[in-house]
Amino acid sequence: MTDSGPIKLVDTTLRDGNQSLWGATGLTTGMMLQIAPSMNRAGFAAIDFTTSTHMAVAARYQKENPWERIRLMSQAMSDTPLSFLTTGMRFISWEVANPDLMAFAFGLLVNAGIRRFAIMDPMNDTAAMTRMAGLAAKAGVGEIFAAITYTVSPIHDDAHFAGKAKELARCKSFTGLYLKDPGGLLTPERARTIIPALKAQAGKLPLELHSHATIGLAQFSYLEAAALGAGILHVAARPVANGTSQPPAAQTVANLRDLGHTVDIDDSAIAEMDAYFASLAAAEGLATGQPQEFDRSYFRHQMPGGMIGTMKRQLSETKRLHLFPQVLEETERVRAELGYPIMVTPLSQVVGTQALMNVVSGKRYETVPDEVMNYVLGRFGTPTMPIDGAVEDRIRSSPRAKVLAEQKTMPELSELRAKIGRTLPDEEFLLRATMPAEQVDAMLAAGPAKRTYAPETKVIKMLVSELTKRKDLNSIAIEKAGVKIALSRRAGGRS
Repeated sequence: MTDSGPIKLVDTTLRDGNQSLWGATGLTTGMMLQIAPSMNRAGFAAIDFTTSTHMAVAARYQKENPWERIRLMSQAMSDTPLSFLTTGMRFISWEVANPDLMAFAFGLLVNAGIRRFAIMDPMNDTAAMTRMAGLAAKAGVGEIFAAITYTVSPIHDDAHFAGKAKELARCKSFTGLYLKDPGGLLTPERARTIIPALKAQAGKLPLELHSHATIGLAQFSYLEAAALGAGILHVAARPVANGTSQPPAAQTVANLRDLGHTVDIDDSAIAEMDAYFASLAAAEGLATGQPQEFDRSYFRHQMPGGMIGTMKRQLSETKRLHLFPQVLEETERVRAELGYPIMVTPLSQVVGTQALMNVVSGKRYETVPDEVMNYVLGRFGTPTMPIDGAVEDRIRSSPRAKVLAEQKTMPELSELRAKIGRTLPDEEFLLRATMPAEQVDAMLAAGPAKRTYAPETKVIKMLVSELTKRKDLNSIAIEKAGVKIALSRRAGGRS
């Protein structure tokens, strides 16, 4: 066992756990604020809090201002850094953004209360990550972790990942390295070789491990990694853990301590989080994560936990959840044809969306989204392996691809200001620059987000609603645990 001091934890409940199990839409600002004091007291090294995609979800689906959410949570969690994950040179929009827009966005995030960044590139492009780290450092970010994205392929061996770690460790802006395993594919056996290889290149930089419990490997890989010097592990509250999310915090802590590790975490705060999110899930009808069986097929399609949650939600909304197994099979085929991109945002969406369209339409590549065309045109970087020639020719020869090939990346900041409005507040301007105007209008019209949430209140309201529908009851009284409900039907049949 490597003596690397106490093991620290990063909590993923609000961001990755929420995305993996609840399609990123399960938690509102009020829900987060209600449990913030317990999370702040727990002693986490950081809270994996948001991404630009999650900020868009807050505005689009919940009509809540994501900037307000960051500010309120930052104030409520002054002892624990909130972390922002950036996935390539993009902010909300799929379009590749200019450095000036990214610098502008980073500055606003820091001003709102973000104190830590995790920087990754979907192609593990270390040069691009180094540039992003420079922008984050200039914005005043205190902690900047470089995320090396793990995958399995003939060329992604330990030497490959160690080479990436060596290049990233040279950048003085990075304060730590971070092995990101979005598919939950890291086995304990592989952890025994890759963690020492990364540690050898990281030098004094701390090493984090982020994996998913998708096929039941993460819990075991975490213990191996911790013994070999990965001093920071990513976990979630139990109701938002397991499944396609991260390992549960309480059990991970118990396992680590059983092996002799020190974990400076407030166990009572973890228990409060587990109880709160269990009540919330029951009140909102959200499925909690369950331990998963080992499924070797994941090594083929490599769909990350967050993408699985989002895709299931989309299929459910269109009454097509039964197609999910076919989509996974098609994902494997599409990924191979597109040169085996690492299945992480936004490339997992590129592959998954194309696979979904192929299955739903019944005709492969009959409909090709702009994002897939941009990938083939090289807008996301150079694939690790060549794209299938027939697929590439079909996509490049389409009229739409030829139009996209001539388009520039997202306009420069000055152009966007001139187009959208020079007098808008900076935060609103950035949302309008990267989202449909009607969605931003609806968010602003909704007003400030609710700042409180009580799961038990929703249950009571649902109970009252159902009882008032009963025609065979004239009166009813319920009293339990300090709650008293009395209903009576007045003349005319009203309650």
